[in-house]
Amino acid sequence: MTQLLIIGGSDADISEALPYLNAALRGAVYNPAAHVLTWKQGGHNLAFHAYQIAISNVEDRQAAVREIEGLVELVNRTWERRGEIVPNLETHQCPTAMSVFKLLPGTNCKQCGQPTCSSFALKLVAAQVGLDDCAPLQMAAHIDHRTALETVLPPMPAIGRKLGPSGARPDTRRED
Repeated sequence: MTQLLIIGGSDADISEALPYLNAALRGAVYNPAAHVLTWKQGGHNLAFHAYQIAISNVEDRQAAVREIEGLVELVNRTWERRGEIVPNLETHQCPTAMSVFKLLPGTNCKQCGQPTCSSFALKLVAAQVGLDDCAPLQMAAHIDHRTALETVLPPMPAIGRKLGPSGARPDTRRED
């Protein structure tokens, strides 16, 4: 199977949107001096530049077009919601899956839809799942684990995620 590197060009300068993307995308790494933001999503390495978006590990041209269109939509949604997002000009590193795994309850209960807490940690670091998806983390017995994870993990991306009526993710913690 051939893997492609695709670079989508634009006439529009998106560099002003990069600090907002940096704030909204878990695991993004922003270099303000170079006006470049990198991010990993779904097995792809992404790089947002002022006038282009590069994406690696794309299977074919059709997949590339879908991916680039989705990323352009992400940039546009982020820019439209910039009034709700505090721009982040800092370069930060996402925690490793292993460091997140060590903070999970370790029950391997599968209630999150993953076979193990280790695979859940991988998805958590990649922002493919949230803390609310782990049922044991909602129990009072694991509040220390959840608090530690909330401290270590950057906030979940607000862009494209379903929010409650107040505009925030519903708090699903239980007093079990």
